[in-house]
This record gives sequence, structure tokens and C-alpha cells, in this order.
Amino acid sequence: MADGTTIADETANWRTRATGALSRTRVAVGMVLRRRDAQVVLVVIGVGYLFAYLIAIGQLSFRGDAVSLLVVDDPLSRAFEPMSYGEFEPVARVELPGLTYLLSPVNAAIGVGLGGLVGLNLALTYLAWTQPKACGIASSSAGAVAGLPALLSGAACCGPVIFLVLGIQASGVLLTAFDALLPLAAILLLGSVVWVGQKVDPAAY
Repeated sequence: MADGTTIADETANWRTRATGALSRTRVAVGMVLRRRDAQVVLVVIGVGYLFAYLIAIGQLSFRGDAVSLLVVDDPLSRAFEPMSYGEFEPVARVELPGLTYLLSPVNAAIGVGLGGLVGLNLALTYLAWTQPKACGIASSSAGAVAGLPALLSGAACCGPVIFLVLGIQASGVLLTAFDALLPLAAILLLGSVVWVGQKVDPAAY
């Protein structure tokens, strides 16, 4: 290269930066798990997102008349049968007064994973927001901006429901595109965790 560096040097520098970013993110995540206020943000946002996700895909509703439990035949194999648009078959129906839950272990696991990532993003944003001078954020509003990727990517998997709520008759092709948004949302959330994690200065706590 013109400045005397080689591809090997660039690769080594990139690996060093990546390793440093991951190491700092790991420390920041550890701070979230140790601090009570950050834990509250993580749990409240994560659980809230899980409930919103289950409601959005139609597996949790606020209606029900009595206490009942119905389990399908051969639930283990049925649990991995896809329905459509990233949804899997429910294997049980749990009904309580005012609440009905169609239990799908796969969808529940997806919701927990996405909810955990969204909660972790906003918990890290909260830590960065509370130390704007230490982490180089010019104002507290920048900490909120750091959480936007989490909010935007986390909302992606509920896209089909947004169309239904608005009363728009989305085409099958358009709805099928949301299959790709579920893994994309997870990738964006993971990337956002690393990005926001760089905004947290462990020395400030």
C-alpha cells in the first residue's frame, strides 16, 4: 500500500479493534448485570417486548372465561412445524379469566431472545445516558439516539401486524419478505449491543 502498510497489517489492526470492541462490550454487559437500576431497565423492557411480541403474532390475548389447559397430540414434533411468516405451531392453549395464551415454545424462545436483546440495548443506553461526559457523549439526548437501532430493528418482526392494524391488505409477496426481517432484526440488535457498549465507560462507575 502507498503508506507502507500491508494487507496483513490491516487485517491485524482490524482484529485488534474488533477484539477490543467485543471486550469492552462484555465489560459493559457485565455492568448491566451487576447494577440494580440497569437490571430493572433490562427486565422491564425485555418482558414488555416479549408480551408485545406474543400479542403481535396473535398468541396472547386478553380474553378468556375459565381456567383450562389443552395440549395437542405429539407436542414435541408439532412444536417445530412452521405456520407462516416466521411463526410456529402452538402446542398448548392456556386459558385464564381474562387471558388466553397459545403456547409455542419456538415463538416463545424467539420472543425471549429478541426481548433480551432489546432490553440489553436500552439498559446499555441507560448506562451511557447517565455518564455523558465520561463516555464522550455531548448531551444526554445522544444516549437516546444510541438506542434507536434497537427500537427500529426490534420492531421489524412485528411488521405484518402493523399492516393488519392499519387495515392495509398487504400482498403475500410483501408479507413473505418479513421472514428475512426476523434474523435481520437479531443481527442488527447484536450489532447495536456492540455499538452502544462502546459508549459505556467502566471507569466512570
